[in-house]
Amino acid sequence: MDDKMTINFDKMTLKEMRDLQGRLERAISSFEDRKRREAMAAVENVAREHGFSLTDLTGGKMKRAGTVPPKYSNPGDPTMTWTGRGRKPRWVQESLNKGKTLDDLLI
Repeated sequence: MDDKMTINFDKMTLKEMRDLQGRLERAISSFEDRKRREAMAAVENVAREHGFSLTDLTGGKMKRAGTVPPKYSNPGDPTMTWTGRGRKPRWVQESLNKGKTLDDLLI
């Protein structure tokens, strides 16, 4: 990275730092997902060039790499996220009880 971004943490509130942390975590997750998709596309292309599908080469036993990225975040604390799978975290249920919808919590 050529240009340097300076952040003065001493002048930020805790909420601003947590918001920044949440945005950074989402950006990293998005970057990793994009790179993973690019790698998978490249591998699929190489398999196709050799006359195979990826399923042919793996015997249909491909496991999804990595973790599921978060889909929802807590508006009060963006560091608290949920993928939308499994049991709803307490903050999700509390938000729903207050009249919010899952769409309101989307990242």
